[in-house]
Amino acid sequence: MDTQSFVPSRTRDADRLAERVRGRDVLLTVGDPDTFLAQVSDTLAVLRAQGASVWLRHPDAPVAYRLVLRDEEGFREWLAEVAPGKLRIIQRADGFELATSVGKLPGPDRNGPSVPVRAGRQDIATLRRELSRLKGRFTTSEDLCLVPSFGTELAQVARALGGTYVAPGDGLFDTLCLVYPTPRPARDAGTP
Repeated sequence: MDTQSFVPSRTRDADRLAERVRGRDVLLTVGDPDTFLAQVSDTLAVLRAQGASVWLRHPDAPVAYRLVLRDEEGFREWLAEVAPGKLRIIQRADGFELATSVGKLPGPDRNGPSVPVRAGRQDIATLRRELSRLKGRFTTSEDLCLVPSFGTELAQVARALGGTYVAPGDGLFDTLCLVYPTPRPARDAGTP
């Protein structure tokens, strides 16, 4: 498949990035804590198309997480695969919603997230405990997708990935997937 089909909005910066990362492992570091997932969707699309592997560095710890990048269409295709579990974390402003192929894991409030924020912060310890429970029920599930709301800071995405490990080097899942917003083509100045 042609690279341009992965990156609908090509700019000179995207072209330069594609040349630099072609076939290489890439470590994505969060420089600005206020960088939102939606702001880096073009970059993620280039990395998905050109990078050998992509790692997201944790902003507060000397670790990084190897990711499979999926845009919205790729995520829908993954969900459509016939496999038990299809475990995913929907990262919301009010907490984490844990979902499987058979439904959502309920939290303290049936209509709220499975793991609500605690004192205004993500509850990574409870997320880890609940993911361990789910992994115990879906023992053949080897992959997990993190689906952040597109207004989530990239630093918060990296912190959430910490909940997928029970100890250094001991991940609950073989493969971690990050779902990012599909880049939209740039509009011409004269187009409304």
